[in-house]
Amino acid sequence: MAARFKMSRKGVGQLLRSPMIEAEMLRRATVIESVATAISPVGGPGDPHPGQYKASWSVSSTSRGGRRRDRATATVRNSSYYARWVEYGTERVPAHHVALRAAAAGGRG
Repeated sequence: MAARFKMSRKGVGQLLRSPMIEAEMLRRATVIESVATAISPVGGPGDPHPGQYKASWSVSSTSRGGRRRDRATATVRNSSYYARWVEYGTERVPAHHVALRAAAAGGRG
């Protein structure tokens, strides 16, 4: 006799918002943050903000994230005003893709 399974949408929703899932999302985001900090470029002697980009990484989490606010999420962000230029580059500075490389490397941890 085959086993039967009936999914409870309410139960799945409770699982996705549970402290256990939020803690796992936060753990993974913290790993990504540490990788991003380790590979962040630091300007040379002429840089007016040496080390600011590297020190600006932060992690936050919530149990009501996602597009429909129905699941636990964690976010890794860099608060320096020029973070997008470091990530994507400009016509004079090549892209470093720090967040992309950190997510690719750190997401496995």
